[in-house]
Amino acid sequence: MSNRIILASKSKVRKKILDSNNIPNKVEPSNVDEDMVKKALIKENATPEIISKNLAELKANKISQKKIDEIVLGADSVIDLDGELISKPKNRTEAFLILKKLNGKKHFLISSACISKNGSMIWNHTDKATLTMKNFNDNELELYLSKISDENLYAYNVYQIEGEGKKLFSEIKGDEDTIMGLPIKQIKQYLREI
Repeated sequence: MSNRIILASKSKVRKKILDSNNIPNKVEPSNVDEDMVKKALIKENATPEIISKNLAELKANKISQKKIDEIVLGADSVIDLDGELISKPKNRTEAFLILKKLNGKKHFLISSACISKNGSMIWNHTDKATLTMKNFNDNELELYLSKISDENLYAYNVYQIEGEGKKLFSEIKGDEDTIMGLPIKQIKQYLREI
């Protein structure tokens, strides 16, 4: 077993969080069909927390089955607006509609992390942050989106909390790493224990 973990995600943000916390890692995306899984779980009335946790576990387990004795980290983040699951935008039109939906409202950003070994989950954690968005008119939302690169828009959902996105909110309660997609404090604590 190597002393590095395998990140079952192509998220540059999550890789950056691991690197900045000096956690040796290698990226191996799971390529799980998230939309299909989300639709199935929504049909079963799963909560956003359960959807986030199940996706993180599915990603970690999928890679972990192929990597004997390796530690694999899977992660997933979702937005919960009054019980409605909001996924990452696929294009700028969707991004604008998501911002309009969140406009002036409080929502939760839920991030789950799962560590698997030999195809089974050995640890998981789900964290939640509460964000309250200011009120903006359509022109202000379009101006905000025009300042965000495609790469950042699709990587960070519709807001990059450590950049331009912070200006969107009147109140943020929760851990910034959770909002960025990886509850790193709890992951580090678990990795120290093992």
